[in-house]
Amino acid sequence: MSVRKSFTLFLSIVAVSAMGVIFFSIDAATFDILKNADRSLIALAALLVVCGWCLDSMKFMLLARAAGERLPFKLSISLVWINYFGSAITPMQSGGGPFQIYLLYRHGVSVGKSIAITLVRTLQVLFLLALTVPFALMAEPEFAKEHCMMIWVVGYVMLFIVVAGFLLVVSVVRPQWIKRWSSGFLVRIRRFGFIRPRKLVKAARWVNAEIDCYNANIKLFLSAGRKWLFLSLLVALVNLWVYLSIMPCLIKALGFEVQYFECILAEALLIFLLYFVPTPGGSGIAEGGAAAVFAIFVPWNLAGIMGVIWRMLSEYSGVALGTGIALRLLGWGGAEEVMSVEDGVSADESQ
Repeated sequence: MSVRKSFTLFLSIVAVSAMGVIFFSIDAATFDILKNADRSLIALAALLVVCGWCLDSMKFMLLARAAGERLPFKLSISLVWINYFGSAITPMQSGGGPFQIYLLYRHGVSVGKSIAITLVRTLQVLFLLALTVPFALMAEPEFAKEHCMMIWVVGYVMLFIVVAGFLLVVSVVRPQWIKRWSSGFLVRIRRFGFIRPRKLVKAARWVNAEIDCYNANIKLFLSAGRKWLFLSLLVALVNLWVYLSIMPCLIKALGFEVQYFECILAEALLIFLLYFVPTPGGSGIAEGGAAAVFAIFVPWNLAGIMGVIWRMLSEYSGVALGTGIALRLLGWGGAEEVMSVEDGVSADESQ
């Protein structure tokens, strides 16, 4: 599917799902409550969004320093916004990386370093989100018992921590294991006809080269760039705290009391799961999930519209800015080329 069609699909799903959750939740009292909302707290929520963008851009700058590069703030904030655009047009929010790599490469950062910077940033977000869950549960142990479905989600998150942590350590200390497993995987999918025999060796060499490049740059982070990597992790932690504070701020603006740790637990679980939703940018599931999370803390006649407002502030504002940057720098054709370069090897190998 083309980039333009993917973006249109994203907008269509968002529009339909947003109108759906609002239509099935609002009543006569909804707008009376919204009219009396604390505008200063709503403004604070918007300020938290801007603060989150700045912290995320600082994270890029620190990770670049860890890789021996220097990024200006203008470039790093563009990396933050264009990631929203790339994530919006791809399943499981996987498309932000290629656009970030393109911008970094365009400004003189090697492809290998660009891949390492974007990958480490994503892993930081996922691991910190996953680790938020047990800490929030320790603060509010009764919350999961009251909402038993969360036990299954928590179990899934903890499984991710264990598996992803194991693979991360192995990829650094025993990269040959990853090469062996990757080669075995390629052989198995060849048997199903996804890769032709004459392309198998080429695919294996490409995978091994990428693993070597990734391993070299991660080791650079952990040696010469260790100080900057640690600082980026601290900034990532503050950035996540700022982002997770947007929802409690909106709930408080409506005049409802909210247990902070309960809210960030439910919010962190939702955001974590959205990374694995197969629709573009998690659309549809994100709006319904946001309404469901808000319904834990506010009446249902407010949950739908507040879920949409939260998504507009925290995500769609970034998507709008990222789309503007992508179209100004690349246009639809250029964006198509960036995505096709990312998929070029795998597409070639499947022929």
